Amino acid sequence: MNKKMWVLAMAASVGATAAYAQSAAEGIAQYREMLQDGNPAELFEAKGEDLWKQKRGPKNASMEQCDLGKGPGVVAGAFVELPRFFKDTGRVQDLESRLMTCMETLQGIDTKKEVNTRGFGKGETANVVAMATWVATQSKGMKFNLPQKTQAERDMYEVGKRLFFMRGGPHDFACASCHAVDGGRIRLQDLPNLTTNPGDGVGFAAWPAYRVSNGQMWSMQHRLNDCYRQQRFPEPGFASDVTIALGVYMGVNAKGSESAVPTIKR
Repeated sequence: MNKKMWVLAMAASVGATAAYAQSAAEGIAQYREMLQDGNPAELFEAKGEDLWKQKRGPKNASMEQCDLGKGPGVVAGAFVELPRFFKDTGRVQDLESRLMTCMETLQGIDTKKEVNTRGFGKGETANVVAMATWVATQSKGMKFNLPQKTQAERDMYEVGKRLFFMRGGPHDFACASCHAVDGGRIRLQDLPNLTTNPGDGVGFAAWPAYRVSNGQMWSMQHRLNDCYRQQRFPEPGFASDVTIALGVYMGVNAKGSESAVPTIKR
């Protein structure tokens, strides 16, 4: 085969591969669209609303006075402005960690004991995910606009950025290994570039989501923990500053994107 024919053959091969990749991506998109009408996330959403209004814990109180950043009991628009700094805790918190604070202060539930990373389908951990799903759904279609007014918020963005690009583990991976370029993929899965604004309902704007492959509802906390697992890193604790900082970094980068929560994933 002469050089010209070789170049043509390679071009044809690349074109066929690109066409197959596009076809696969379109197929997955159609699959998700078909499932969306009967998204099981609606069951978790309903459970979350019930838990929000239900009197529970040693204090026999509901979560209806929980302040998620918009005032006690206000949920609409809260999700698209989290993580953010809260004066009462002196911390930057995401949705899950803020819900845990309210569970502790309003209901008297010991979340340090009852909520953990590996038991996310059980007990109070599952309850946090359900409430996060309901709260997040109340901001569906709204645009992300995470605050960066305080020094603590700006610091967490910088920490999250460093963590995103930090390489380590037995395979020398970082979040950036998969999510810092345009057009990346793994097998048939598109990998959004999370260093920029990936668009409506993509990346940060797509979680919490229902995972069809294991029949579970995942919050952003679980999505990040699973990324660490795939990197062969030790998994961070639930609602740790590590995962919150990464949420700040991705959330600020997603400014202007519309939340599509609750979504459905493979």
